[in-house]
Amino acid sequence: MGVQDLLQTLALSAGVAWASGINVYAVLGTLGLAGSFGYVNLPSTLEVVQGPVFIGASLLMFVVQFFMDKIPSVDIFWDALHTFIRIPAGAVLAASAVGEVDPALMVATGIIGGTITVATHATKAGSRALINTSPEPFSNWAASFTEDAMVLGGLWAIFQYPVVFLGLFLLFILIACLLLPKLIRGIRAVLRRIGAWFGVTSAQQTGPA
Repeated sequence: MGVQDLLQTLALSAGVAWASGINVYAVLGTLGLAGSFGYVNLPSTLEVVQGPVFIGASLLMFVVQFFMDKIPSVDIFWDALHTFIRIPAGAVLAASAVGEVDPALMVATGIIGGTITVATHATKAGSRALINTSPEPFSNWAASFTEDAMVLGGLWAIFQYPVVFLGLFLLFILIACLLLPKLIRGIRAVLRRIGAWFGVTSAQQTGPA
């Protein structure tokens, strides 16, 4: 494997894990369409996403998320639910992106990919929890459209400019680490609010931490 191929593989593996933490359906649908129309060459281990049924299901769920993501109260539940969807999907996609290699390497890549997805999902869920406290809907809509643009732009950069993507990816991780305390408070606010809706915590405890 040459240097360019190695960079492409690293960018693809890290990229699908990163993007899955934001919008896994956009990742699956975009890769499926791009691969099936021959715009990109996916590893054989990722060719399953090119199936018509797989693409159709991914695009359907992308449309569902597009609307769910714009309603603050629904978005909180949506992000909480997708903790159990985005993270496993990101781990599997990251492992599959390295192609047919030693199984131990695929497992290790899956673990790293899952960790990346956790960081991205936590960043998304935490930041949206803070934004959702705003009474007007426009900041929520702007955040949602920005996230979708980031995912689609990131997937494009993975195949066109993998080195640039890897640089931006490292910058994202650095920023996420710096914002971690605020994001944790946002996630705690989400959990308290959900608990209040189910009567687990009192409504007085649902304000910012």
